[in-house]
Amino acid sequence: MSLDTVVEDIKGQAHARADEIGEDAEERAEELLEAAREDADRIRDEAEESVEREIEQEREQRLSAAELEAKQERLEARRELLERVHDRVEAELAALEGERREELTAALLDAAAAEFDAGNDVSVYCRPDDAELVASLCAEYDGFDQAGEYDCLGGVVVESEASRVRINNTFDSILDDVWEDNLQTVSENLFEQ
Repeated sequence: MSLDTVVEDIKGQAHARADEIGEDAEERAEELLEAAREDADRIRDEAEESVEREIEQEREQRLSAAELEAKQERLEARRELLERVHDRVEAELAALEGERREELTAALLDAAAAEFDAGNDVSVYCRPDDAELVASLCAEYDGFDQAGEYDCLGGVVVESEASRVRINNTFDSILDDVWEDNLQTVSENLFEQ
């Protein structure tokens, strides 16, 4: 074998080996490229899922906030309506006149009088507009005197120093008790679902 033949043979082997290495490198590069594509697809899918979750969370938070705000507005509107109803009842009580006012005031004074012993000096207070009415009603009870004014819608406040008892039988106190006891019913009637 001549040197040229050996050189050619080595060159042939080197080229074959180079071709083999090139093919292996191309195969490896293709595998790496495919793995990179798979990683990129996985990362993109995860990012899309993450963004979709964030969007859904944001949507749910905004929806919850809007529902809460709407509920608060409904409750505020209901509270305002209940206040208007209460104010209207107060106005109607304050506007009572004639026999109806006299009947109610007499009934409240009579209920209070039952709490005091006979012969006690009892002071009766009322709104300024009812002073004359209350003075005439006090004349029916021994020891009862119309003693002054009380800021109220009507009715009486009755007290005795001797028994240290004070009874608030005003329209205001009765309304407050009735209102508190019946607020649920009033609310249900106004806001039937």
